[in-house]
Amino acid sequence: MPPSTSVSAPSGPPDWAALRNKVSLLLPGDSGYDSAKRVFNPAFDGRKPAAIAKCAKPEDVQAAVEAAARRVPIAARSGGHSYAGYSVPDGGLMIDLGEMSSVDVRGERAVIGAGAKLKDVYAKLGGAGRCLPAGSCPSVGIAGLTLGGGIGVLARKYGLTCDHLVSAQVVTADGKLRTASADSEPELFWALRGGGGGNFGVVTSFTFRTDPSPSVVSVFSLRFPAGSANEVLAEWQRWLPEAPPELWANVVLSGGSPVGARISGCYVGDSASLAKVLDQLTGKINGTRTVKQLDYLGAMKYFSGSESRQSFVASSRILSEPVDPAKLTSILDGRRGMDLLVDGLGGAVADVAPDATAFWHRKAIGSVQIYSQADTRNRSAATDSVAEVVTGLGLGGGYVNYIDPALPDWMTAYYGDNATRLKQVAKTYDPDKVFGFAQAVTPA
Repeated sequence: MPPSTSVSAPSGPPDWAALRNKVSLLLPGDSGYDSAKRVFNPAFDGRKPAAIAKCAKPEDVQAAVEAAARRVPIAARSGGHSYAGYSVPDGGLMIDLGEMSSVDVRGERAVIGAGAKLKDVYAKLGGAGRCLPAGSCPSVGIAGLTLGGGIGVLARKYGLTCDHLVSAQVVTADGKLRTASADSEPELFWALRGGGGGNFGVVTSFTFRTDPSPSVVSVFSLRFPAGSANEVLAEWQRWLPEAPPELWANVVLSGGSPVGARISGCYVGDSASLAKVLDQLTGKINGTRTVKQLDYLGAMKYFSGSESRQSFVASSRILSEPVDPAKLTSILDGRRGMDLLVDGLGGAVADVAPDATAFWHRKAIGSVQIYSQADTRNRSAATDSVAEVVTGLGLGGGYVNYIDPALPDWMTAYYGDNATRLKQVAKTYDPDKVFGFAQAVTPA
């Protein structure tokens, strides 16, 4: 049975000494505490959890939740990539899932611990000849990615990461370990597929359906001359929706004078087949082309980027329909150090109904990320600049995995018409807001 509403809240702080007898626990001043609380973005280094529980098994998570529930904020950390640093709760309990990182491939299914990073997921799956569509950054955690939906470079062919979720083990607010699947806790299962990380409970492991890994994935990069950004974006918006689902592509607009533009992506197939699809774009717009034919794991490594910590400010919008390119490019004029990245959707993503899972933006052309480099000296200015650009774009929606504390009407932006149902799930499984945070899904 789902948790019931509590009668009264407990008083006083958690008994950290008692919890330390059950779980590996770090408190401020302990050796290793400062490094253990660090996440991907150094901007959040100043936050100070009251304790960090380094959990190695579901029972550790249960003990941590039971000790801290309704006494201090609780947040789980998998990869530590929350754009708002929500996995580092000031004065609260951080549940570190890093030691729960196993990747067990069992035939067509994979059981993956909530602390696993994408680089390890890809390595293990690729070695077993299996494929799971997921993100690109190697240090992103499988948990946050899946719970927010999971946009990636193979999404048009295979769908979102959450579309492959078969079941999840979840510690809910009452400290119970539950199995969420189509047959067990189905409403919770629905919410975990796109309802956002940090909501409803702490997932300890995921079971995914996998596909045979493609033998060949061709990757490409297209570069265009200065001053052609409007033309590039116009053609990309026309070309991608008409392309076969084997093709995925993004378009990146780089702030400056003039605004720069480039397109990159991949094709599940050989380079000769890719060339025919690219010709449909480059036949209408001049540019240089680079193509490499790789295997599945090689292609994932191609897109992986750096694992180094990065200080940045970012937000998102959703490209629901084609727009006037000048609407996006003009706002970037002269803004060096800022990129606008449009990741293509469609294909298998759009084959699923918007209300079949909690991920709402099924029919969109792409997700739009506004990303600006920012260190301690210019973070305030970068934050203001990103906010100005987001407002100037005039686009709606947002991707919860690019979570933004300043996003207006964020429940609707992230979840659309699914918001009401998500609030009901929260009322059922976390009525007392045990896992509450600034942009948590809370009871209706």
